[in-house]
Amino acid sequence: MKSLVNKLIDTTRYNSEEISKQWSKAIATNPRTPSYRSIPEKKLVAQAVDFYKNLRAIYYSEKPYEEVINFFTRYADERHRDGIPLHESIYALIMMRRHLWLYADFRKPFLTGLDKEHAVEAINRTIRIFDHGIYIVSKRYSELSTS
Repeated sequence: MKSLVNKLIDTTRYNSEEISKQWSKAIATNPRTPSYRSIPEKKLVAQAVDFYKNLRAIYYSEKPYEEVINFFTRYADERHRDGIPLHESIYALIMMRRHLWLYADFRKPFLTGLDKEHAVEAINRTIRIFDHGIYIVSKRYSELSTS
């Protein structure tokens, strides 16, 4: 599985700028995320690049949940400060995950010759990172709203 994961993570890291540009265009025009239209594209791209480049540290961490907490708490703080409503910030994460898989699927470099069981394991683990992240973002927004 490590080979598959390495290819996925490397594809994401080395192409983070391209994936992030595609994501920023999609998020800025999506009817479910109108608040993102006021954020400059450069800032949106930097936000996504930050995640895609740090996915390796989160994925391979001995304590991945701590890494997820750190990253997604910072994400929630920044989006809250930007005035992005919770539902839009969560949908932006869903779109970020989708763009990761769309790019990887389009390129297919990490699936070639590898068995489907390993692909499913890698996909499930990545989805779990985003699921934990969404939970942390919603929890942090709640904390910020009551303080």
